[in-house]
Parts: sequence; structure tokens; C-alpha cells
Amino acid sequence: MSVHAQSTPNPNALKFVVAGALFVRPLSFPSAAAAAANPLAARLFALDGVYNVFMAQDFVTVNKRPDVAWDSLAPLIAQIIEDGFTQINL
Repeated sequence: MSVHAQSTPNPNALKFVVAGALFVRPLSFPSAAAAAANPLAARLFALDGVYNVFMAQDFVTVNKRPDVAWDSLAPLIAQIIEDGFTQINL
């Protein structure tokens, strides 16, 4: 599965687009505690700097703290999303 990042008007948010509709309804996780029951969201919150995750249709938007660079974080997020859906589709 291919995952690619798109910028958003918010410099602390990236939209990670995947092929096809994956989410039946929007899911919003404003904290790690709220994400605990969702394996994908929980793995994203385990990354240092992630503070919000939103999933809808064919994308996952991740917000990070301003002091964390996308250079190191974005590839990890993309890999977690790709791995998460690869495991689901096995």
C-alpha cells in the first residue's frame, strides 16, 4: 500500500493519503488516552511529538508539536500507516 504525505495550511499537520476509502466514518483522537482502543492511532501517538490524529475516508491527518521536525517524524508515520493497513489486509 502506498502512503504519501500532503501539506496542509497548518505547518504542524500533515495529511497522509492512502489508496482507496479505508474509514467508514471519521475518527478523531485528541489524545493518547482517546486513541488507546485503536491500534493504528495508538501506534501514532507512541511517536514523540504527535498530539492529535484524525482519520477519514482515504487519509490520516497527524498533528505534531511545533518543536518536532517533520523530517524525522513523517517517514515514521507513513510506515506505521502502511504497516497498519498491510496487516489488516492479510
